[in-house]
Amino acid sequence: MRAGDLTKRATLLEPVEALDADAKVVQSHQIRGTVWCHVRWLRGGETVMQARLTAKSPAIVTVRAFDLTRQIDSDWQLRIDGRDYELREDPRESEDRAFLEMLIGRVG
Repeated sequence: MRAGDLTKRATLLEPVEALDADAKVVQSHQIRGTVWCHVRWLRGGETVMQARLTAKSPAIVTVRAFDLTRQIDSDWQLRIDGRDYELREDPRESEDRAFLEMLIGRVG
């Protein structure tokens, strides 16, 4: 992967807990930053096809590894092209440790 392959913008959404008017804990996501990313939509396999039929759109997202992106875990969400995606796993480092790869699927 090269930096020039990162052609889409992803907004990083970190989970936060707050109290609503009834003093109940409500979880939401707040924007932590925006990074360039590469999205590789998955095709094939029975489970991938099932996810695509239910509009979950599984994909592998690659981002540059730095302080902020190394904080990401499976509770975070990404917003790409105006759509929210949840992480299906914790990010994995690339072999050269310069990038992080993560499996995502549509929220909902």
